[in-house]
Amino acid sequence: MNKPLSMPSRAHARRRKQLMRMAGDDAILVLPAAKEAVRSRDTHYPYRQDSDFWYLTGFPEAEAVLVLVPGRAHGETLLFCRERDPEREGWDGPRAGPEGAVEAFGLDDAYPITDLDDILPGLLEGRSRVYYHFGRDAEFDLKLIGWLNRVRAMMRHGAQPPHEFLELGHLLDELRLFKDRDEIRLMQRAADISVAAHQAVMRAVRPGIAEYELQAELERVFRMHDAQPAYSSIIGAGSNACVLHYVANNGTARDGDLVLVDAGAEYRGYAADITRTFPVSGRFSREQRTLHDLVGRAQAAALAQAQPGVAYEAGHDAAVATLTEGLLQLGLLKGRLEKNIAEGSYKRFYRHKTGHWIGLDVHDVGEYRLDGESRLLEPGMVFTIEPGLYVSPDDTSVAAKWRGIGIRTEDDVLVTRDGHKVLTDKLARSADEIEAFMAQGQG
Repeated sequence: MNKPLSMPSRAHARRRKQLMRMAGDDAILVLPAAKEAVRSRDTHYPYRQDSDFWYLTGFPEAEAVLVLVPGRAHGETLLFCRERDPEREGWDGPRAGPEGAVEAFGLDDAYPITDLDDILPGLLEGRSRVYYHFGRDAEFDLKLIGWLNRVRAMMRHGAQPPHEFLELGHLLDELRLFKDRDEIRLMQRAADISVAAHQAVMRAVRPGIAEYELQAELERVFRMHDAQPAYSSIIGAGSNACVLHYVANNGTARDGDLVLVDAGAEYRGYAADITRTFPVSGRFSREQRTLHDLVGRAQAAALAQAQPGVAYEAGHDAAVATLTEGLLQLGLLKGRLEKNIAEGSYKRFYRHKTGHWIGLDVHDVGEYRLDGESRLLEPGMVFTIEPGLYVSPDDTSVAAKWRGIGIRTEDDVLVTRDGHKVLTDKLARSADEIEAFMAQGQG
């Protein structure tokens, strides 16, 4: 796992070509890099490139704009970026500069970002359609409108301004939904690192340990493999596991508790997303195991639907049916199965959907429904399958033995030509597997 991986520049070039083909020869596509975000006063959050910008360029710096001009004789792919500056680089690290950007990232041409104001109106002129992410960056929106107005002001001199403005996401989201071989390689690495991190937490847990100590162990493994958290790690011990987006991680794992760990590594921009729930003592109680097994059956039912040509929502429907039937058998719900599903009674214990697309964003881009219908799964799609059950510690309508138990089991699944592949399959999943792994770790 230690050999570093990267995305070849030819992969970015291929995506740019594909996007320009989709946009057509009379279009222009404009995409600014992510802005740096202030954390407090003069300190910044660690910089993370905009996912779309990264997908098309692999360029890691702020203060940059990608402009794609399909069919332009003097070069279709242009980057505006910061110039080299020894003084600033002494503080913040090296920059590619326009020359380095062309050389390292396979672009046709690059210019200083300070030249954008002079050059972009001329690139807009004669193009009929502009693809852009409107509303994401108010400051850049105003700049783009200003450039368009400059072209419009020249109409009496024969200038032809664009007359159609389209959301770039309509094209780009669909491209990003289907992962190519290079992307799957990086996603598998992110998954493998995440598996190792979850295993480290299962080995480290003991009565009295703080949730933040387990978080430190988990994220130590991420950083050890040149990755970072793809999102805020959730480490919920006891009833904290019933809070879906619990991120305080300041509680204590006690003997008899379960710990729910929802965490994934981001590697070269690509996310993994895994959840496992395991006992602090290494052994599930009867009630804990019963609910854990039920969640496992729901996940298996959803996984069986992960096939090309099957509706995306079929996995959620299968999980809901399995969970609701199990809750009825245990007496946590009452009545008929169909009525409980139709009325959503199960939502008391299962409030979320069974998964989401995953890729450069943890909750990745891509439509779930097309023309009002659940879209059909196709090879190259990657999504999570993550059923759960959460019994509130304050729910007096159920027997005390169930209260405060929160369980979720989540894996990352790639749709293949003949079925699916679970990228996170190496991590113990069932109660038996988890107990065996934890016993091995304590041996």
